[in-house]
Amino acid sequence: MVNVADPGRLIQQSYYAGKLLDRTSAGQNPNWSPWAWNPIQGGGVGSWAAASEFRREDMTLYSETTPKLWDMPDEKGQALMRQWVSHEHLIPNAVVVQCEFVSLRDKKDFWGGTITNPQEVPACYFTRNFATVKSYLGSGRCRKESHPPGPLWGKTKPPRKALACFDGVAHGIAVFSPSSTQHWNFGPHSNGLSDDPTAGPCMHVAPIDRANLALRSTYRYRYWLVVGVESLIESSLEILWARYADERVVATEP
Repeated sequence: MVNVADPGRLIQQSYYAGKLLDRTSAGQNPNWSPWAWNPIQGGGVGSWAAASEFRREDMTLYSETTPKLWDMPDEKGQALMRQWVSHEHLIPNAVVVQCEFVSLRDKKDFWGGTITNPQEVPACYFTRNFATVKSYLGSGRCRKESHPPGPLWGKTKPPRKALACFDGVAHGIAVFSPSSTQHWNFGPHSNGLSDDPTAGPCMHVAPIDRANLALRSTYRYRYWLVVGVESLIESSLEILWARYADERVVATEP
């Protein structure tokens, strides 16, 4: 269900800070120039990141990764990304993902001081066959969303902080991100309903928060992934909303 065509796809942490820079003289990909400081859990253009730790703690998967900067061919970001994945209590078709981002930037790096930027909480890329997109409205009601192939991506603001993508036989995956505060990005990339996870065409969903990531700061949030047929996803989202509607990002500085 997850597109893995390049390090920028996957379901992963992705953050933005600082000003846009043209670093093409240092090897920056011209397709992504100028670009802000953008550490990616999966890796940068042309290079994958690696988890320095990956283990199971009881029924939780834990990882710690030094990210790569998206626009550069092989440049590590001065940051750490930690992640805990576990089953949601009494909802067997849902997992909860806890993310922790630690910025370790130098005081005089290229990108400058603190600027308000959009943060993907998280960035999600599914296979292209999950082409039917619906916002969950509550009480078993959904709103169909549509947008022509991008980028640029479409924007919508699901009232229950949940967006689901379904294939042609009504199987789907929903993202519930109560920490999102802005319109969500969503939409297909390219045409053709491929179910190949390594293919270029994909479906994109990204709940968005806006935050000032200081040079030395920590940013934490949780999101949920729910799978199943539409009726099962709806009933699971009802429970999650009742439990976690008030969750927000926790951001701290030294």
